[in-house]
Amino acid sequence: MIFVLFLMLLVTLLLYRLRWRRLGHVLSWLTVLLFLGIGCGPVPRFLTRSLQGAYYVDPVIEWAPRNVIVLLSGGTVHPGDEPLQPQYDANGRILRAVQLYNACKRAGQACRLLVTGGDAQTHGEPESVVYARALRRLGVPEADLTLETRSMSTWQNAQFSRPLLASYAPQHVVLVTSGIHLQRSLLYFAHFGITPQPVAGDWVRANSLFVPVAWNFTLADLTLHEYLGILRYRVYNMLGWNAPKAPPLAP
Repeated sequence: MIFVLFLMLLVTLLLYRLRWRRLGHVLSWLTVLLFLGIGCGPVPRFLTRSLQGAYYVDPVIEWAPRNVIVLLSGGTVHPGDEPLQPQYDANGRILRAVQLYNACKRAGQACRLLVTGGDAQTHGEPESVVYARALRRLGVPEADLTLETRSMSTWQNAQFSRPLLASYAPQHVVLVTSGIHLQRSLLYFAHFGITPQPVAGDWVRANSLFVPVAWNFTLADLTLHEYLGILRYRVYNMLGWNAPKAPPLAP
């Protein structure tokens, strides 16, 4: 979003240099309004509400005899010389996945956790492997963990999860990721014939202030990435560039 504002500023300066002052005045005011709209909160608040507003904080889940909880990874970090750790904003997803796993077990049903994510950041270890360490420390047994270690994007999360889910044949699938990431993830998973129940692992909120703050610009960038991913999917479908849609995954 900062790049968009910077580009608008450059165009404004070019308009003034070409002596198109009226257009320059209009674009300069639009740039200021957009800067304040993002930095002070209204724009990212609207964008996040449209992405995560449809999902319940604590949805009712009817556990079947065979269930899979799909956990989408969200990056890793190097804490000095220590082993890789989940990125700070991924801990909500991990916690929610464990909560759901425990709820499924308390209901007396079979449940597996499918963690999907390769080494997209080239940190030397697949994200799913890093997340699995955290899940084991939180009490999830190795026997109930399935790792997908090849995917480099949300699209591939869905693509490579399909055969793993098909081999286990769950009767109910739950998808856990960040609230603002759910809409795009569900779209991609549906393309590969998977219709999971969505559960948000974390939620974001813009700060409503009278002065611009960096968090609101960060949030605007995150939401813009989601909308562009949805738009790209629809354009690629229209042009026939996406892989053919897969039939519904049958239990």
